[in-house]
Amino acid sequence: MLKGFKEFIMRGNVIDLAVAFVIGAAFVKIVESIVAGLITPLIAAIFGKPDISDVWAFTLNNSEFRIGLILQAIFNFLTVAAAVYFLIVVPLNKLAERRKRGEEPAPDDEALTTDQQLLTEIRDSLRLRP
Repeated sequence: MLKGFKEFIMRGNVIDLAVAFVIGAAFVKIVESIVAGLITPLIAAIFGKPDISDVWAFTLNNSEFRIGLILQAIFNFLTVAAAVYFLIVVPLNKLAERRKRGEEPAPDDEALTTDQQLLTEIRDSLRLRP
């Protein structure tokens, strides 16, 4: 039973998932600081209030309903998503695109002649021999 657990833990995808989780948790602070330090003050400067959580708040039979709280959560999600996309994803995609331009495309097997394909197969089979 412990051997099976060890194999499960040592699988590459479990380790990768754990690393991604830790990096993601650390990354949250970066995104939160972008939203809190840049986007929220910008919204407060434009609209005069940093949030809309008190909009459409009413009480009915001693129960408080706050529609603005739901709208604020949706707005927070959209601002975080926009911050991640425009400040991180787009620049990294541009960087990857620039790097890709400098690379030669991989050789296409269909572009090889029959002789080249045969020579490639021979080379590959010779590499597999002990």
